[in-house]
Amino acid sequence: MDNRKSILFVFSIIAIILGVTLFKQFDFENFTFEKPALAAVYFTVFAFSIYILVKKPKKQSEK
Repeated sequence: MDNRKSILFVFSIIAIILGVTLFKQFDFENFTFEKPALAAVYFTVFAFSIYILVKKPKKQSEK
């Protein structure tokens, strides 16, 4: 269980940093990103980290 908490902490930090970065790079007047290729990479990793945070852990049998 301790391992799960550390993974959630790391991915939550990643999601916060990338979310802020994507927000700062978005131009609201023209609805474009400053660097579209880099924004695509940021969004992919951001979506993956949100998926890790939201998905339910599988129950493991105790041995």
